[in-house]
Amino acid sequence: MWHRARQVINYVNLSTPLGLLIALMGGARPRRGERGLILAHGYRIPFPVAGAFTVGNVILTRHDEGYLTGRLLDHESRHATQWAACVGLPMLVLYVLAVGLSYAVCGDHASWNPFERLADLEDGGYARQSARWRRSRPL
Repeated sequence: MWHRARQVINYVNLSTPLGLLIALMGGARPRRGERGLILAHGYRIPFPVAGAFTVGNVILTRHDEGYLTGRLLDHESRHATQWAACVGLPMLVLYVLAVGLSYAVCGDHASWNPFERLADLEDGGYARQSARWRRSRPL
């Protein structure tokens, strides 16, 4: 039931229409997926550098059909929920700030990014990196 509410919220907050526009501009082929998601395969723009990324209820990937399954689909579905919780387009700014935080803490865009952590890093294919100040340094 929650996925229906998320679907409506992400249309109303304009994040799903933005995701569809990005898919169109990137040459991706959108199709209906489970959980109210739209899976867009064949995205051709080289940014962002990721196996998949989510805008509203639209999950975009450069890969062919069948790539968005299992734990990766779970991870990206959690991002769709984050778009709804952040009331849509402010998610862009918040996510960029979170990437900056993660780079500052550990030199990696995902490990300390609260959005990636809440979406479960491992499900998204990311490894957890320790904070720079916690890494052992040779004497």
